[in-house]
Amino acid sequence: MKSSEIKEMTTKELEERIDTESTHLTRLKLNHAVSPLDNPLKIKEARKNIARLKTELRKRELNENSNS
Repeated sequence: MKSSEIKEMTTKELEERIDTESTHLTRLKLNHAVSPLDNPLKIKEARKNIARLKTELRKRELNENSNS
């Protein structure tokens, strides 16, 4: 997921996507614990996507607070 795609999302969409990605990450971790994944870098990629989404969400919160 690119940062340009993230910036185009609304705040509500960001929150929903964070929830979805977190669930996906949990499933990946559980599956990896049971039997090794073909590509374990997917776990790393999922964590980075969540971090990107949370960063954009926090940036919007800070902009909203500074404007008030």
